[in-house]
Order: sequence, then structure tokens, then C-alpha cells
Amino acid sequence: MRLQGKTVLVTAAGQGIGRASVLAMAAEGAKVLATDVSSNLLEFYAGVANVHTAVLDVLDKAAILAIVKTMPRIDTLFNCAGVVHNGSILQATDDDWNFAFNLNVRSQYWMIQAVLPTMLAAGGGSIINMASVCGSVKGLPNRFIYGASKAAVVGLTKAVAADFVGKGIRCNAIAPGTVDTPSLGERINSYADPVQARKDFVARQPMGRLAQAGEIAPIVVYLASDESVFACGQVFSIDGGITI
Repeated sequence: MRLQGKTVLVTAAGQGIGRASVLAMAAEGAKVLATDVSSNLLEFYAGVANVHTAVLDVLDKAAILAIVKTMPRIDTLFNCAGVVHNGSILQATDDDWNFAFNLNVRSQYWMIQAVLPTMLAAGGGSIINMASVCGSVKGLPNRFIYGASKAAVVGLTKAVAADFVGKGIRCNAIAPGTVDTPSLGERINSYADPVQARKDFVARQPMGRLAQAGEIAPIVVYLASDESVFACGQVFSIDGGITI
């Protein structure tokens, strides 16, 4: 039980990487508070050992603070919430830009700011931010807003790490390649030719396939565990070779 005795808070836990990570951490003994904006998605966890749920809109700062106040101990925060916009800078709109930066970046800033006092009082903690292979790691076509926001996540991660590494806080990011999640499925189905769109997503992965959410969860478990005690301010790419 690599996470026995640890308490974890996860955002966007209703499906995809968030759900896979909650299940993996709970299986390793962690007590997990799985949050999501959708109460329907959280119904999945009924009866799952070591998992409690709460509805949380990470765009609501007051709601974040209220959730954190209910947790006397937080060993790990996994900021998983995010959104993907398609298009180059020529298709970008101010509304899409603002929404992406609010959800992909500002929510992480608010979550970290809320949990840090609890972690510091306990002598340390692990913060795991969802970045992406797309952004500061690699530029991908038609991901202008998304890439810019995920590059900001990397900067946020390193800044928090630099400020608090001496106080027992480890802040790292994970940078997945293309993962076959419900969110990706929705985006693929929005294309005029979903079959071709899926083929195009697969084609950019050197392994010739998309990742499964369960293949991303182990790096989250690692960063939540004491095995990663010397890792801080890093971006862990788990991308099927897309950045080779």
C-alpha cells in the first residue's frame, strides 16, 4: 500500500484520467476526495472503498475554499480539470482564450493557494498539475489556445516548486500525449468525419495507438507517493513517444 495513510484531493474526477487516478490511488490505500462539477459522474463511486465525493466547480473560488476547509489533512492535490480548444491563432476568440485560461490555469492557482496552508502546517505535501505534451513541451497544430494555457501550467508548477521546495512541498506536472477519454471522444465526434479524425489522432502517436487513462494513472500514484520524494518542479511526459 504505497499511499496508506495519505489523504488526496482530485478535481475532474468523474471520468478519464481523473477517475483512473482516483481508483489507482484508492487501491494503494489513500483516502480520496473525488470532486467534479457533475454530480452524475460522481455516482460511479458509490460503494468504492476509500473514496468520498463532492461536487465542485473549480471556477468558483468560494466553493474551493469551502471544500478545503472540510479537510483537516491534504497530502496530495491532483489538479486534473481542463478543456481543449481546437484551432490556430486565426480561429481563436477572446471568450475561448478566457475560458481556457480560467479552467486550465486559474483553477490550479486557486486550488493550490487554498491547499498550501494545510500542507505547510503538516510539514509538506505533493501537488500534481495536469499539463500536456502540447504546450511548452511540444507545439502541435491547431492547439493555439490549449498549448498556450498548458505552457502556463508548466510555469505555474515551477514557480510554486521554487517557492516552497524548502518547506516540504513538491509541485510537479504530468504531460500526457493523446489519451482515449470520454472528452476526446466528444471532440472526435464533433468533426465532420469522426472516423478520419480518430485516425488522425492515432497517426500522430509513434506507438500507433492512443493511451488509455489507466496508463497515465501510475505516474500520478508515483508522484503522490513517498517514492517521488526527490522530484520537484518537473514535467513528466508520458506521451507514447510523441516527443522523441
